[in-house]
Amino acid sequence: MESLSSKQFFASLFILLAISSYINSSLAATPTPNKVSTEFIKTSCSSTTYKKLCFTSLSTYANLIQTSPELLAMTAINVTLSSAKSTSTMMVNLSESQGISPKAASAMKDCVEELHDTVYELKKSIGEMKNNKGSNFQLMINDIQTWVSAALTDETTCSDGFQGKAMNGNVKTLVRARIVNVAHLTSNALALINRYASLHG
Repeated sequence: MESLSSKQFFASLFILLAISSYINSSLAATPTPNKVSTEFIKTSCSSTTYKKLCFTSLSTYANLIQTSPELLAMTAINVTLSSAKSTSTMMVNLSESQGISPKAASAMKDCVEELHDTVYELKKSIGEMKNNKGSNFQLMINDIQTWVSAALTDETTCSDGFQGKAMNGNVKTLVRARIVNVAHLTSNALALINRYASLHG
């Protein structure tokens, strides 16, 4: 009986060591953000309106971005796209929940349509940037700037729909906060696209 518990002890110890070794190797395999890349993002974000949001939303992608203005701009668009999608999903669910006034539900449905346009425009921008072959750079940048500007307009229109005292306070606060966040991300992405264009030129 004693030898059995001893075997169990060593088996458990072996498993613990194996798990510990796996965790340590996993941590070691996860590269820490390069200081140069992080500084590059921080410096680039200084050209945006919402500098803190810019840095916090993009610094986690430092290893991917490195010091590439193109990858920085594309990542900024992707981050904005992800936020727009999650905000749209939240609003669809919220508009269908009980206790939402008809006015708030109607404003949310209008807003979801605006966000649908935003998602389309951001996807077009990403596709255009990925397909850039360099021959028509200025044309590509003009298209991207137009689409991202249109996305920003859509978000502003959406946010405007939640003004007025008749709207439920909690719903208005929640939705407007999410929309404003998407709009700020879009604004930052546009600034980084403009920066990429100026550096490329």
